[in-house]
Amino acid sequence: MLYSVVVQDVFSRIAEFFGTSRGAVVEKLLDLGLIWLGAWLAYWVVRRVARRIVAAVDDGDDSTMTSAEKRGHTVAQLVRSVGRVVILVVALLLTLKLLIADIGPLLAGFGILGLAVSFGAQSLVKDVIAGFFILVENQFAVGDVIEAAGKSGTVEGMTLRVVMLRDVRGVVHIVPNGQITTVSNLTRSWSRAIVEVMVGYRTDLDHALEVFRDELARFRREPAWKNRFEGDSDVPGVEELGDHGVVIRTTLRTVAGAQWEVAREFRRRIKNRLDTEGIEIPFPQRTVHVRHSGTPPLGAADAIAGDE
Repeated sequence: MLYSVVVQDVFSRIAEFFGTSRGAVVEKLLDLGLIWLGAWLAYWVVRRVARRIVAAVDDGDDSTMTSAEKRGHTVAQLVRSVGRVVILVVALLLTLKLLIADIGPLLAGFGILGLAVSFGAQSLVKDVIAGFFILVENQFAVGDVIEAAGKSGTVEGMTLRVVMLRDVRGVVHIVPNGQITTVSNLTRSWSRAIVEVMVGYRTDLDHALEVFRDELARFRREPAWKNRFEGDSDVPGVEELGDHGVVIRTTLRTVAGAQWEVAREFRRRIKNRLDTEGIEIPFPQRTVHVRHSGTPPLGAADAIAGDE
């Protein structure tokens, strides 16, 4: 009973402050509650739609992300971010319309303010337009590894304004879309690993090439690794006659994003195989030739004879 009296007293004071009746205050508060409840329900629907998009493209294999899955995650993130902004703006406008009978002058004031701000926010508009075309053209998606604006890493998130990249050290780079003029996508459709190994000049190259091709074939047949390969892999042959040895190149075509782990594993395997075959992997070395020209200086021959 006391609580009801206190509430009624609060409503009466609010009504007196705004010069209206207590019933009108209660009605306004109920309308406000309905507006923000509707906003919460709308955002719940937006999040539900985003989850449905992710679920629709999920193939059940968590080891790799297909292009459809990356695209789905990207669209889901944009749906959440854009939906959140739109719902918040609409809810605020409805709240202002409820509290202020005529919001026309207020909107006109906001329009003038927005026009003034727009002259200083050209970069923001540029970021949004660039982000829109990145999405429409599907230049990259969440989960791709890209190089853009001098930064490289995995795309962890993107909005119409920025892209979030996490590099191999765990550092997150926030790159405005307007600064992205060139994008290098390292995980689009398929990838290729290039492994170059040097062998000594005394090595029988025909035998070495046969060893490389045999090890590559074994690697591709390995049950734990064969699903990471896509298309043809090959040992083209001698790539370079270097200062310390002969460089043999191996190309390994893999599914998108698997090139780094495949390259590391093949280096381990070929090192062990070369050790087994007795094929030398040379280390840097230098041979110095000293040439004497003319006759030795006066007294040098006597000094050498005395040392002997």
